[in-house]
Amino acid sequence: MMNFKNFIGAMFVVLWANLAQAQVPVANLGESIVSIKNNRLFAVNLETTVFKPEGDGPFPVVIINHGKSLGNNRLQGRERAIVATRQFLQRGYAVVLPMRQGFSNSGGAVVGEGCNIAGNGDAQADDIHAVMKWTVQQPWADAQKMIMMGQSHGGLTTLAYAQDPHPGIQFVVNFAGGLKYTQGCQWELALKDAFSAYGKKAKVDSLWFYGANDSFFPPQVIKPAHQAYVDAGGKAELNAFGAFGSDAHGMFANPDGLAIWWPSVETKLLQHGMPTALIFPQYGAAGKTPKPEPTQWADLKEIDRIPHLKEGGRKGYGVFLMRPLPRAFALSGSGAWGWANGGDDPLASALNNCQKNSKSPCLLYAVDEQVVWKP
Repeated sequence: MMNFKNFIGAMFVVLWANLAQAQVPVANLGESIVSIKNNRLFAVNLETTVFKPEGDGPFPVVIINHGKSLGNNRLQGRERAIVATRQFLQRGYAVVLPMRQGFSNSGGAVVGEGCNIAGNGDAQADDIHAVMKWTVQQPWADAQKMIMMGQSHGGLTTLAYAQDPHPGIQFVVNFAGGLKYTQGCQWELALKDAFSAYGKKAKVDSLWFYGANDSFFPPQVIKPAHQAYVDAGGKAELNAFGAFGSDAHGMFANPDGLAIWWPSVETKLLQHGMPTALIFPQYGAAGKTPKPEPTQWADLKEIDRIPHLKEGGRKGYGVFLMRPLPRAFALSGSGAWGWANGGDDPLASALNNCQKNSKSPCLLYAVDEQVVWKP
């Protein structure tokens, strides 16, 4: 049984994990957070982030479906997909990013867990239908010019949604989509069966992006799954882009990934009469924090070698290690710490999260999969 001291320590780490990921809406990006009721019998609120360019619209719309981070779904940060969001904002699109039931600050518990991967995707897509219903009712939304994209678990959700999409959805984009559920089932076959079922009912065409070194969905799993989707009648252009960094599964969140996916998406937008011209350059990313050279201070997972940190900070570092790339962890001599992952400058965000709680300067300890600390 957990004693009171351990309970307080655990709650402290949960609080810090959420603070490390917390992001106040940025006014100059037209960012806001809304709550949308889902369609379930006992309806809950879905935390949804909206970015809108300046003006009244109506704007074409991009809906982006988040993946599933390792660990507790409640500790997963509010999805902003800032790399893709900036790309579309610059071209006059509104961007809608819902957190599905059970994730982050959305209500309820995650639905559809288990070996039935097709059923899992269908259950996730049910929340997206509720978000879509809300979106097309907004005066700023052009309900006839919309696309949807999703990464990892969100890619599965997107393909499930494409079986019964709003008529304004022109096409969908799947970034490393799927679900790897290994407890008591052959998940590779279950994923193939799910994609076959989705392909049979797919109403719009799709772009798929998978890398050769994807740690979740390698080519030997995705190629037969993609073929099953196509054989069932689905239209899916597979972009097998080779290796990307240390893990291609994180390509979508990485600014360097734009060179891989944007040209194909832009071509598809043009084919469907969607805008691609750069009209709001002010929404582009600012300069990135330079990445320090690796040092020989310690191995990335040697938590006991990290200086200054107390027990809560070491547990926080353990949470950081579970986060996908790009990511960064910062600390100060006073024992303050902070981390960030995703976005167009996680290094700056990690330093900022640390500095909020420290009077002494914060320095980067780890970036991606390397220790960069210099005492």
